[in-house]
Amino acid sequence: MVTSVRLAPEIEQRLDRLAAATGRTKAYYLREMIERGIEDMEDVYLAQKVLEDVRAGRETTRSLDDVETRLGLAD
Repeated sequence: MVTSVRLAPEIEQRLDRLAAATGRTKAYYLREMIERGIEDMEDVYLAQKVLEDVRAGRETTRSLDDVETRLGLAD
């Protein structure tokens, strides 16, 4: 998949320097950054989405006691 990304000039310069100093391509480092960072981004943005849904009444919550009881873990 081909995707284009617009970077701030200072970020692009840093990426250029890194690629030149290491002999790797800018694309290599961009892929690395995405692969290493996507899990963190998913955690943050998907959690925010669930919170919005809870506040809007589109998602329900359960107490810990209720979950333990339903799973047969209650004392």
